[in-house]
Amino acid sequence: MAQTWVQEMPGRILIIDTVATNRIVLKVKMLAAQFAVDACASKAEAMKIISENRPDLILLNLFDAVEDQRSLCHDLRRTPETASISIVAVGVADTSRARFAALDAGADDVLPYPVNDALLLARIRSMLRVHSTSEELQLREGTSRALGFEEPKTAFEGIANIAVLAAHGPSGEQLAVALQKSLPGAVHGLHPSDVLQAEDAQGIRDLFVIDASNAETVQGKLFGLVSDLRARAQTRLAMQLVIVPANTPEVAAMFLDLGADDVVPSTAGTTEIALRAKRLIGRKHKQDKLRDTLRNGLNAAVTDPLTGLFNRRYVEPHLARLAEQSRKSERELAVMMIDIDHFKSVNDTHGHAAGDRVLVELADRLRKNLRAIDLVARMGGEEFLVAMPGTSVKDARLAADRLRALVNTMPFDLGDASPAIKVTVSIGVAVSGQIRPETAAINKICAQADQALYAAKSAGRDQVAMSKSAA
Repeated sequence: MAQTWVQEMPGRILIIDTVATNRIVLKVKMLAAQFAVDACASKAEAMKIISENRPDLILLNLFDAVEDQRSLCHDLRRTPETASISIVAVGVADTSRARFAALDAGADDVLPYPVNDALLLARIRSMLRVHSTSEELQLREGTSRALGFEEPKTAFEGIANIAVLAAHGPSGEQLAVALQKSLPGAVHGLHPSDVLQAEDAQGIRDLFVIDASNAETVQGKLFGLVSDLRARAQTRLAMQLVIVPANTPEVAAMFLDLGADDVVPSTAGTTEIALRAKRLIGRKHKQDKLRDTLRNGLNAAVTDPLTGLFNRRYVEPHLARLAEQSRKSERELAVMMIDIDHFKSVNDTHGHAAGDRVLVELADRLRKNLRAIDLVARMGGEEFLVAMPGTSVKDARLAADRLRALVNTMPFDLGDASPAIKVTVSIGVAVSGQIRPETAAINKICAQADQALYAAKSAGRDQVAMSKSAA
């Protein structure tokens, strides 16, 4: 059997239940599992604890006869400071209708009494994984708002791509048809063996609904399928909702620990399954947003906003990789430092907007006239860097002369009916063969290219100057 996908993590849990025996039993179980635990009986006590010692997860007796816990659940969901706290409803009747009511009230998960220990801990582990993602997203959104970049919130974004995996064709097709009526997206029925094919014509999935309700024939194989889906690059980010046999908490716990995002008993109706599916898809969109925020943030950190070229922060680590590649291939690495001649006079005569247009146009000419493997970066001001792996001294000189000619033979358009102006550049070139990948060696070749650039400037500008090898 595949290794379980368990990430043990610390967390703070709040138990809310008017029945003292329930609180004590749950608290003992949570303490034994190494969680920090608070427990209380009333809504007022709960709000005080939350304000003083915010929990990561709440175990809430949602159908308490003494307290109106549904209103507490709604309040927690509507308040931005507590909206990301995971809520597991306990003490719920083991029926699809009761589970649906709890989920509809705002609970993230539902566990009937008596609570199975293995399933309870598996649910908590799963919820804490979700909680950490939600907290990070909330933090990033707060930073974006502080910077004035707030996107409108939507409860359900985009069209989902959903696959129902069932070993028995008719049951899978029936469920797919039923879910199609409730979910905004394309729902396809597939055999489990088909989903792991190298090429999936249906593209990237947002959600897999996996029918593992037939314990005798498919359950063992589907344990492996859940792990495989979580491990493969094309499917690892998709949500997984597994339909398990009724009254099999150990099986449900195993699926959660293998990587499933939610489990639902086979007695659940289509309405409950659809509600759980919508929640998972909404979570998927949040996680996608978080990844996009991270990706965009990284791009912004290493990209010059004016020209779109890489900036100085990106250059050093990438040059180190190019140097290592040069060492392994035993081929030269050429580095050029390019500086616009008399750039200050462009700004003084035509204005900074015109200077920006020159910088953008120069970046575009460099980008379009170099290979995809070449590094082009703006080092600051009017200075640019080009790194060309696998380039000999002769080829580096030819490339530098070609780039210089691309600049000085074609005037730069300043827009606004202003006349085009002539711009020239000076280029310093350093070439190294089997360069060591250490930072010192990288700095040395850049320093030699800088020295060559200074020599080109001293020789009258609009020149290419070559340095000796930076071995």
